[in-house]
Amino acid sequence: MTSSGRDFLAAPVLFGAYGVIRILDGLDDVRGPGLAWTAGHLCFLAGLVFFVRGFATMRTLAGRRDRWARAGLALGVVGAVALTVQFGADVVTGLLADDHADMARLSDDFGSLPGVELAFYTVGPMLFFVGQIVLALRLYALRRLPVWAPCLVFATALMPFATKDLIPLGAVLLLLAYAPLARSSSADRTAATRA
Repeated sequence: MTSSGRDFLAAPVLFGAYGVIRILDGLDDVRGPGLAWTAGHLCFLAGLVFFVRGFATMRTLAGRRDRWARAGLALGVVGAVALTVQFGADVVTGLLADDHADMARLSDDFGSLPGVELAFYTVGPMLFFVGQIVLALRLYALRRLPVWAPCLVFATALMPFATKDLIPLGAVLLLLAYAPLARSSSADRTAATRA
């Protein structure tokens, strides 16, 4: 398996790890600060790196000149940056805080800065999912993914709105959605690069 194929496995696995750690951290009805809070958020941040690499591979598979794939990649990367700031701020507040109340206060201080809520908590992170859906739909249109793959990606994007406890299930769905890409040969990638 190529390194780009491993990206499509590592990204959902790390997101799933974040989801499981998040659930375990909340068993006492309080999330953070502490080791579980930090470890879970670091898993998520590492997963973002693999997702961005996977998005770049998806754009390559669609053809470097494909406008939809370029748009999907751009949206996905902007969303990943927003999520990186959000989760990075969570890690920092978790490390600086003495207890959960202190962490919440620090987080509120950051979130109340002009533009932060919109850029890093509401609109910005949504672009990560929108970009991912655009890329999956484009690869379906080009017959690089089966029809159920973008459906699973879309379902995963909706799950956190119901409850964030569904993140591990979403990670499993993403593993299934991206399994055909994880198995793609390096020869396919070379051919797509020349397109």
